Amino acid sequence: MAQRTRPVASDRVPGHAQGAGRGKTGPRRRRRTRFDAPPPRPFALSGWALLPLRAFLGFTFCFAGLQKLANPNFFDANSPSSIQAQLIAATRISPLHPLLGHLLRFAVPIGVVIALAELAVGLGALLGLWTRVAAAGGMVLSLTLFLTVSFHSSPYYTGADIVFLFAWIPLLLAGSGGVLSLDAVIAARVAAENSSGPPVLVPIRFELVQQVCGNYEADTCAARGGQPCDVRRCPFLVDERGSVVERGPDAVDRRTLVLGGTAVAASAVIGAVAAGAAAGIGRAVGGAPSPGGGGTSALSPTGPSAGAGTTSTSAPAGATTTTAPAAASTTTAPSVAGTRIGLASQVPVGGAATFTDPATGDPGLVLQLTKDQFVAYDAVCPHAGCTVGYSAGAKLIVCPCHGSEFDPTTGAVVNPPAQRGLTPIHVAVGADGSLLADG
Repeated sequence: MAQRTRPVASDRVPGHAQGAGRGKTGPRRRRRTRFDAPPPRPFALSGWALLPLRAFLGFTFCFAGLQKLANPNFFDANSPSSIQAQLIAATRISPLHPLLGHLLRFAVPIGVVIALAELAVGLGALLGLWTRVAAAGGMVLSLTLFLTVSFHSSPYYTGADIVFLFAWIPLLLAGSGGVLSLDAVIAARVAAENSSGPPVLVPIRFELVQQVCGNYEADTCAARGGQPCDVRRCPFLVDERGSVVERGPDAVDRRTLVLGGTAVAASAVIGAVAAGAAAGIGRAVGGAPSPGGGGTSALSPTGPSAGAGTTSTSAPAGATTTTAPAAASTTTAPSVAGTRIGLASQVPVGGAATFTDPATGDPGLVLQLTKDQFVAYDAVCPHAGCTVGYSAGAKLIVCPCHGSEFDPTTGAVVNPPAQRGLTPIHVAVGADGSLLADG
């Protein structure tokens, strides 16, 4: 009498015949592989779990790069938000200040490289194309910005650059994970060309691997009589192209590199078109307003005036008082001493203008709050060294980097993270209408 056996339940393998052993029931249907279809338990896989982080970083870096290219003020040395002003501010606080001083003459090319690099990194993350390379580039950018801009942010977590630096690490380790990415499309195409099947990741419980491959005990395999474990003898871990450790680059790897390089070149062309369009549109519409806003103009500093008289003593640059002292008032005496920084008429009533502090070389900000009432401050934010500007609408001096706000009448902190106010600069109006600053 034939022994009857009970069938063992097992998971069906995609692509295998579903009607095997039951006679011919019709033509076998081929299941299509979708690179965007979630596998079982997708949140257990790094690619799907990291997809929101990848989308955020990609969008943020693309936006940052396009914003710089579209804003003419970023490349205008007279703007307090320019790359030149940011480098000048960074030389005061950055541990890389000896190097930054030599880079000032190349400020515009550096700004272009930073903007294009941010765009390239963002596109790589969004498209899932060479994701690990994009993550490495994002880490380099974030580390550079941390060392130059936000190194002295206090507390340290108020500086976004260090957060971005660590946010890129998971993508550097895991890549795109084969989820909604061009890397996955390229891998699937190469696999199809080599008839090796789609590279689909499927989670398998380790208990099942132990049952099939034997029990792991002190680097030995119980199913093999205590012999050392051998990955090549396990059907779940075997690599058909050779040992994972010993195998070198082969035709599959070379084909993947060629297709990936082609996709990178095409993405670079798309990015260049987007960058050019952003720059053209930004200049056509005037770009983003300068942080000086509300009638801000740039004063051109000249040599010291020869007027007789004495000057008022201003607070020294970099003073460490916890609250800013009252801003120095201006005088209209016939003869005053100081360095001519421009004409008083260049500062609109209720507006501001930028200049270079003759005493320290820092960017300065002068305001005419009411008719003939001038106040001036060192425009370097005491929080992280960014250059502040005047917002006429809000009637506040604002730091564009971390949002610190200052009272325009005294320079005192209105809104942190800055812990102290702006350093005042004494200015006076000369007999000829010139605006003079101590120095």
